[in-house]
Amino acid sequence: MFCPFCSAQETKVIDSRLVADGAQVRRRRECLECHERYTTFEIAELVMPRVVKRDGSREPFNEDKLRAGLQRALEKRPVSTEQVENCIVRIKSSLRATGEREIKSELVGSLIMDALKELDKVAYVRFASVYRSFEDIREFGEEIAKLGD
Repeated sequence: MFCPFCSAQETKVIDSRLVADGAQVRRRRECLECHERYTTFEIAELVMPRVVKRDGSREPFNEDKLRAGLQRALEKRPVSTEQVENCIVRIKSSLRATGEREIKSELVGSLIMDALKELDKVAYVRFASVYRSFEDIREFGEEIAKLGD
């Protein structure tokens, strides 16, 4: 670790603690040359698979896009931010658990729909109507009937 004050390469760790429910390590460091102290945070970098779109193009997984889609579907619904964040964590875990380097966007969409079905049925129908491009009221009715089963 380079010292942010003098760019020396030699630093020592004075203190380490787990933070953010164990998801991060906070380290207090001291430069061996200028003796300045500073704090660093370590988190695990988990590689997400690339998403293969319907048109065949590929793009990196985008958590912000996932969050925006969920929030749009859940707008004005009685679902807490914590529930949304837990949902995002579960979806990302499921995607990493595939072990694949690339996944189809359809898989991401189905995981989102499964999560919304558990969270809020209205949000599920909202998302499904856009995701599946419902053309008329009959398709809405069929999807709602499936929920009743």
